[in-house]
Amino acid sequence: VELNKLEPRADACRAYLVVQNGDQTFSEFKLDLVMFDSSGIVAKRLLVDISPLRTNKTTVKLFDISGLGCDDIERILINDVSQCNDGAGARADCVDLVEPKHVTEAVLIK
Repeated sequence: VELNKLEPRADACRAYLVVQNGDQTFSEFKLDLVMFDSSGIVAKRLLVDISPLRTNKTTVKLFDISGLGCDDIERILINDVSQCNDGAGARADCVDLVEPKHVTEAVLIK
């Protein structure tokens, strides 16, 4: 999962995630994300649905972080994967499958 772009909106910051999926399909994949400001203080927490994730496919997922300016976000933590289903059922190891990357000034970590 790559944090590719943060784009200012009227009352929000729009985040662009580039998701490169491997050899499994996921019908459900929800990220529990926590945004931190430049002082290291938690500024916002969001649950972001990036599913479905198809086998060997790269996709771009967008979401808005309302009430928070892009310049106010220093890092985003992938706190957990709250829902993860590969079609055979729920999985508990999905946070281990996520490799965070970023090309923005804000850092994506787990």
